[in-house]
Amino acid sequence: MAEGHPGEPVITRFAPSPTGYLHLGHIRSALEGLRAAREAGGRFLLRIEDIDHTRCRPEYEAAIVEDLTWLGLDWDGPIRRQSEHFEDYRAALARLDAQGLLYPCFCTRREIQAEIARAGGAPQGDLGMPYPGICRRLGAAEREERRRSAPDYALRLDIAAALARTGPLYWCESEMRISVDPAALGDVVLARKEVPTSYHLAVTVDDALQGVTLVTRGEDLFTATHIHRLLQALLGLPTPGYRHHPLLTDANGRRLAKRDRALTIRAMREAGMTPAEILAAAQSTGR
Repeated sequence: MAEGHPGEPVITRFAPSPTGYLHLGHIRSALEGLRAAREAGGRFLLRIEDIDHTRCRPEYEAAIVEDLTWLGLDWDGPIRRQSEHFEDYRAALARLDAQGLLYPCFCTRREIQAEIARAGGAPQGDLGMPYPGICRRLGAAEREERRRSAPDYALRLDIAAALARTGPLYWCESEMRISVDPAALGDVVLARKEVPTSYHLAVTVDDALQGVTLVTRGEDLFTATHIHRLLQALLGLPTPGYRHHPLLTDANGRRLAKRDRALTIRAMREAGMTPAEILAAAQSTGR
């Protein structure tokens, strides 16, 4: 039985980034969403998350569509491409700015790491330390002066101010209510000077606009859900149900990634594997 909100149609989505070829982990995620929708008589959507213009390639998007079609994984309705909907993200960003929840950040990666080192903080798993709030402490006049002259800067969400506005939050996963605590990610970047969105903002807005009622994705994105739930509350958007599935791993226990060329669907097809064999492997490999 698919989780969701009682009485609502189940709408799920598969949202890959066209920065490389699909691998088995992607297919596992697509199957999770497709089955949840089909078992409930709902809809399964395909979204292309292509806001990173430096890494996304049209040939990879074409390969995503080709691989899914070859595997027999069909979706409902047109494909939504994030690069075609920047105005949606600008509108959401403007609403957050009007609430006084954004601030410009002029730090380089090196400056952020130096500040963390001075604070004596130890890295926290794969996430590292959250941003230490260097630019949050800038005065209004200095912010505006640097904003006018900086070739680039980020717009960060002031997490403490955001939580003060929303109060306690939670989301539902299976039978659990999970309390929102975005401290592990800190003041996340929501946009840059020339790009009006980041992953966190775009995925939250897209899920609402597409009417997604159940988000199925890998457990590596569990922490990000704390931010997404917070953004939903700030923007007055509906909250879907969530299901974070285990990641697929290779023989050495490493999570599958696009850099593992031998495990891409394209390579498996070229090696002579059938759609049925690849789908079986996507369901049986993992932790």
